[in-house]
Amino acid sequence: MIFRAAILQQQPQKGLVKENLETVLAAVKSASERHADILLLPECFLTGYFFPVTNKDALETDCAEIQTVCRAAAEYSTGVVLTAFTKGYEKPGNSAIVIDKSGKILMSYSKVHTCDFSDEKCLESGSEFKVCDFHGIKLGIMICYDREYPESARILMLKGAEIILVPNDCASMSPRLNALSTRAYENMTGIAMANPPGDNAGNSCAFSPICWDENGICTDNTLLMAGEKETGLFYADFDMESIRKYRETEMMGNTFRKVKAYSELLNSQILPPFIRKI
Repeated sequence: MIFRAAILQQQPQKGLVKENLETVLAAVKSASERHADILLLPECFLTGYFFPVTNKDALETDCAEIQTVCRAAAEYSTGVVLTAFTKGYEKPGNSAIVIDKSGKILMSYSKVHTCDFSDEKCLESGSEFKVCDFHGIKLGIMICYDREYPESARILMLKGAEIILVPNDCASMSPRLNALSTRAYENMTGIAMANPPGDNAGNSCAFSPICWDENGICTDNTLLMAGEKETGLFYADFDMESIRKYRETEMMGNTFRKVKAYSELLNSQILPPFIRKI
């Protein structure tokens, strides 16, 4: 069983929802022609990723534009990880909406680790990492800065995620690519990321959790690595049978963790040198 992710590496137009919607609809059609199971978009693609942003600029999760994407998903039998600023209680959220091949919304996830040291301090952060069942495959989502924290992927793995999809919009990618490969390795989950192109940016990618073969010989777990400035749809194939066999036999993930020593992870106190004024 192959799970194929179509990954869009393209810049959205800031604040131009109608134009971005047309790009998404064209990408769904193209992805279906290549037999993709799901289309993964960069961060906040439908609205564009821009600041300052308020609830007035954000979308309701049942708005006409999102419903249009749901209908396209059903028409082309291709799922979508649709991304946008969505209306929150007081401030907008940075959200990813998982739509299945029948056009049904499976879940809406809002970015937990908003960049409060920067422009994202005007956003409302999510409070939970979520996993959904996408036609028999457990999918988790983390958005951009979420992937800087190993706890994000770890919680998704603990909730059953087999594949983690990452909408992204940032530069300085080299250490972040290494981190994503490590997240795949340590949690035995597949990972795919979509990032807009640009100087020191782009590099949309996918990693398998399988890092050595049956003889213990290390293998390259990179399934996809787009260039910095390339634009278009890129494809990553996850062999779910091989991944599931690997997860059932190898020693990473949740097999031998010593959680009795982890209580400090829930300590919210911040000490030097990590105190920041924001």
